[in-house]
Amino acid sequence: MAPQLTLAQDPEADEVLSQNPLALLIGMVLDQQFPMERAFAGPALLTERIGELTAEKIAEYDHDELVAAFTGPPAVHRYPKSMAERVQAICRTIVEDYSGDVTRIWTEAADGRDVFKRLNALPGWGTMKAQIFTALLGKQLGLEADGWREAAGNYGDEGSRRSIADVVDQTTLAEVRDFKQAQKKAAKAAKAEA
Repeated sequence: MAPQLTLAQDPEADEVLSQNPLALLIGMVLDQQFPMERAFAGPALLTERIGELTAEKIAEYDHDELVAAFTGPPAVHRYPKSMAERVQAICRTIVEDYSGDVTRIWTEAADGRDVFKRLNALPGWGTMKAQIFTALLGKQLGLEADGWREAAGNYGDEGSRRSIADVVDQTTLAEVRDFKQAQKKAAKAAKAEA
């Protein structure tokens, strides 16, 4: 049974995320310098524009047409061209390394550390994004790989409100947003003191 995610805070967009693991991964790609719920609504917009999202389809999609699909209006992301290119690069990697099946990244991993390592190896991903997606898999998609919480770092903490992995409704979205604002404020204050 597919999970019932509420990351986009929109029933239709959340249904796309809940039914298509690649759409969920694409949402994570888009969750950068953009409001969380809008990033995770992006795969639904893409689905409307190009049809069902598969790694093979996006990997082979005409570059200019994919950029146009990201550009809209409305735009899928504030940086549509670079995000289209990043999503296409990731889909090409999924086709080459996982025969187009994104779920193999976590279903065939040896343990939580391996899930993190595989995610971190995706083009344009870094430690934080890989930790957050590992936490999302564990907290909301039932990932049972040993050590996933440790691999996710603080994002794997039970009851935390640090990232999209913790968003299950409007209240938790607001709590995660408050946490992020507090982190930015603290970083700014520390920079001012330095």
